[in-house]
Amino acid sequence: MALGFDSRRIRREVESGRLTVLRRGLFARTSELEPLTVEDRTVLRARAYSAIAAIRPIFAGRTAAAMHGLPLLSDDGKTHVISPNGRPGSGYEIARHRGQLGDGDVTEVQGVLCTSLPRTIADIARMESEELAVSVADAGLRQAAYRSPGAYDLAAAEALKEAARATLLPHGAGRAQARRVLDFADGRAQLPGESISRIRLIELGFAVPSLQVPVRGPRGRVYWVDFGLDDVGAWGEFDGKAKYRELASAEKKSAADIVAEEKAREDWIRGVTKRPVVRWGWADIADAATLGRRLAAFGIRPNHSRPGAPRADAASP
Repeated sequence: MALGFDSRRIRREVESGRLTVLRRGLFARTSELEPLTVEDRTVLRARAYSAIAAIRPIFAGRTAAAMHGLPLLSDDGKTHVISPNGRPGSGYEIARHRGQLGDGDVTEVQGVLCTSLPRTIADIARMESEELAVSVADAGLRQAAYRSPGAYDLAAAEALKEAARATLLPHGAGRAQARRVLDFADGRAQLPGESISRIRLIELGFAVPSLQVPVRGPRGRVYWVDFGLDDVGAWGEFDGKAKYRELASAEKKSAADIVAEEKAREDWIRGVTKRPVVRWGWADIADAATLGRRLAAFGIRPNHSRPGAPRADAASP
């Protein structure tokens, strides 16, 4: 109303699509919602619900992950909360989860209550898909333990993992999966695509890859490579959709300049290390077989003679 919106104007703006209803009595300009990420939209829904809820909610699961700045691979359209005993179950927009909250399991983020970082990582690890669980755990560990390229605090990473494990109930649903995810998680992964790539590489039968491997470049430079496939003597790089555009913006260069520099970098790495370099993107990690075909096209196949390596016949070209 302070901006000149009376009830009639609000109704007209909603009907025309220029305003979007967030919750009863809460609106946002539709044009300002369009560029938001999945994570931003999730946080916005949580803040809107918090503003009108009779009892201050404690957000959990996917919603808490977004509040902590962790990645979501998709939007389920729901706001996830930990519900006190006796409250109704999940509805169309609100997903209520039963659960005990221990000391330290709740924190405040920008004025909104949500489960703590360790509890959030553990809940996602036991309730969600392996792809989302590893992406969230990797990102959480990166917050806690990544300092700079080549500086990863293993003690801080393990402390966060142990804090997450401590929130798991001895016989709770999803506990086994959560422990596997926490054991596998590594904060040196920079993007969800790198997290999912690691899952696919293991499914194919490759050894656990080295992450963010330094290769000495010309004139004292250091090049960092996403994946060292050390068991087969190869390098791997994940290219997100916006990688070159983001690099160009950050370095104030054209996308063509960035592509040329990346090609020179890759040629140097290949020449100095005598290892092949293969790049892949989101389409290639839809499943293990697709990534396997991409790697095989460059002559890179898992070493099935390695003890304990699973077979990946479906990935053969």
